[in-house]
Amino acid sequence: MGIGNRQWMLTLCAAVALTAAVPGSAFADGSAPSAPSASVSSGTVGSLKEGSLIDSSISKIKAEALARSYVSIPAEYKLQNANLYSGSNWMNSRDIWSLAFVKTVGGKQKGTINVGIDANSGLLTSYNVYVDEPNAKPSYPLKVDRDAARTVALAFIAKQTPAYKDQLRFDEDYGNDLKPPLNGQVRHSLRFDRVVGDIAYMDNYIDVDVDSEGRILRYEVTWNESLIFNQQKPSLSLTEAAAKIRSLVKPELVYVSPYQMKEPRKPILSYDLQPVTIDAVTGQLTQPLYSIDQWASTPVTDKALGSKPQGGKALTREQAAQAIKAAFPIPKDAVQSDANYNEYKDGNSGTTSSSWSLRWQLKSGDKEVGSINASIDSDTGIIRNFSSYRYQSDDSSAATSRITYNDAKTKAVELVKKQFPWLTNQLYIRQQSEVELERQNNGNNQYSFSFVRKIDGARLDSDSIQVTINASSGDVQELWSNLSVYDYPAQTPAVISADKAINAWMNYYKLELTYVTETSFQINGQPIPPEKYKLMLASGELKGDDKDVQSTTKLVYRLVSKPRDESVFLDAQTGQWRSSDSGETTELIKPKAIDVEGHWAQRELELMVAYKALDVVDGKVRPNQVITRGELIKMLVLAMNSGRPPIMYASDQAKTSFSDVSASSAYYVYVQDAMQQNLIDLGDGSFNPEGKVDRGEMAELIVRALGYNSLAEHKDLFNVSFKDESKVKKKGQAAIVVGLHIMSLTDGSFLPERQVTRAEASAAFFRFLSERAALQEAPLRND
Repeated sequence: MGIGNRQWMLTLCAAVALTAAVPGSAFADGSAPSAPSASVSSGTVGSLKEGSLIDSSISKIKAEALARSYVSIPAEYKLQNANLYSGSNWMNSRDIWSLAFVKTVGGKQKGTINVGIDANSGLLTSYNVYVDEPNAKPSYPLKVDRDAARTVALAFIAKQTPAYKDQLRFDEDYGNDLKPPLNGQVRHSLRFDRVVGDIAYMDNYIDVDVDSEGRILRYEVTWNESLIFNQQKPSLSLTEAAAKIRSLVKPELVYVSPYQMKEPRKPILSYDLQPVTIDAVTGQLTQPLYSIDQWASTPVTDKALGSKPQGGKALTREQAAQAIKAAFPIPKDAVQSDANYNEYKDGNSGTTSSSWSLRWQLKSGDKEVGSINASIDSDTGIIRNFSSYRYQSDDSSAATSRITYNDAKTKAVELVKKQFPWLTNQLYIRQQSEVELERQNNGNNQYSFSFVRKIDGARLDSDSIQVTINASSGDVQELWSNLSVYDYPAQTPAVISADKAINAWMNYYKLELTYVTETSFQINGQPIPPEKYKLMLASGELKGDDKDVQSTTKLVYRLVSKPRDESVFLDAQTGQWRSSDSGETTELIKPKAIDVEGHWAQRELELMVAYKALDVVDGKVRPNQVITRGELIKMLVLAMNSGRPPIMYASDQAKTSFSDVSASSAYYVYVQDAMQQNLIDLGDGSFNPEGKVDRGEMAELIVRALGYNSLAEHKDLFNVSFKDESKVKKKGQAAIVVGLHIMSLTDGSFLPERQVTRAEASAAFFRFLSERAALQEAPLRND
């Protein structure tokens, strides 16, 4: 038998999946120290400066010996790199031996095992393994699920860090994918939080990654031994803390634009609520209400200074250059070197825009010393972006001449007024913190300013303007704008009350009691803000004993997101949750089908419901109902895409393939994707999404998804012995799905015309997922 025939024979018979990627010998082995004597933490690791020495109790040779005793490192893995690092995470310092063991075959790297050893205590602080084995085929369904992986991880922790094993609590939320896996390539990410007096300290933990074969791929210890916990008792109960937070938070109105929204696309007004933290003893906020951005309370101007430029200009290259020169100071000797005209159809809004992108060279003699780049809308004349940079700054000029922050801010505001006069009553400048102001006033040769756009108090999530002013010359160094093309109402529409929005968001979050670390910083005995300390440390300004760092812990209540299988936002008008991707309504708690309990295909049906391949109406999935063509295509495409809906932009939605599946159809993106993947044919131009599916049609669809449809057309290859062979039009396809046990016979008959129920389709696709993993062909040679 030839190689090709043997390969086909083995594949068609669905041979057993190969062993998984990690070599079986690369597991924990040996004994670890019973109790660490130094800190164990995975904070930022700093590189060892050349010529410097680090005192450590453990040599490189000893570290390698310890590594090989803790985890089984095959002999073919040679130590390639050994680095001794002194690292810190603001609270604690420790020395780490970082060891990299590499397997090389034919001059190519085929595997890496990285191990971290505490250079003083000898503790295993980290372990990471990667093996390049493209032939490996993880089994599906999984051999090891999340619960079993947890047992594997705990056993490894008990062996490596026995002193910690009784101070840990499993984090149910971390790494928890709420949807069941659709293939065997699963990596269970598990976290065990440190517990102090029955309260979790979530900044200390041990992470373990376990694959679906039960092998440990990663191990990481983050643990600060030097911390002292003042084991306070919270003065607020969980209920009282929730009430306190409700009284402090204020939801924000924000227009959002889901990028996968069906036609007609338009922004949706939402309520946003950022998580907060309060002191568990005093009930006071421990961080700003919105810690990311603080915007001015008033716009640039009370009223717009002008109207938006009208379209229809169709600027030429020369006109575009003149408009840019009129708006920005471009030196007379600057040489225009590039000009590009571009038309672009926005994937979200479906609108087409055109622009000129121009570039000027700045020269000193024959040498280019800088450049100016600008982009202008050729239809309206609006300058979208501008930048002017010299490759080498004049430091001497910067030292003798520097404008103030307030002067730069005035220049930025005046630029916005000049370039966007129709928006000045909707633009709000970002307020900078004291640390940011100090940083901009000291050392930086530029000042940066951000503007956000609000309409009647509602922020537009997609709109912003950035301005950079050169601190030496006072010139505009950069203007960047991103302005949406949607039409927004001048007045905010009626919305649900803020209280209702808060109630909804409190259901979105969970309230947890935990410790957090507060670190105070001093320089020469004088306290300084943490942000300034970090900047000075990063820049190398802090040396020797000048700095003093003290860490304490505090008990807090904080809001954290519950695990979600999709990103959502709260519709401010209806109070419903919507998908951030599609804008479609959804629920925080996914509906459970009540009519599948005890059903022969319960597992398969629940899998399809989890991925929304089957809809649940009034709590019922209707397993015995005949499946439609639209439902079947949606189920297959989701299965092939690992549960992810296809991405379809507005520019693609004009290309409707079938007359009876419009862009507004729930099946549109799935049908279009199926066409692109050659799973279905155009035929007469109609798809009939509500039509019923028979077994013959499902068999062909599955074979197409496997990539064997062309082969299936060669009927002579198959020994078909169905009792109803004469009724089977697609004999090759039927033979393949039966031979792979994806579909079955009834008393020796295939029954191609029998309609398929939802349960039967779910079971077939579950088996399709299993067989597809096993049928992935390996290369004849592994280069």
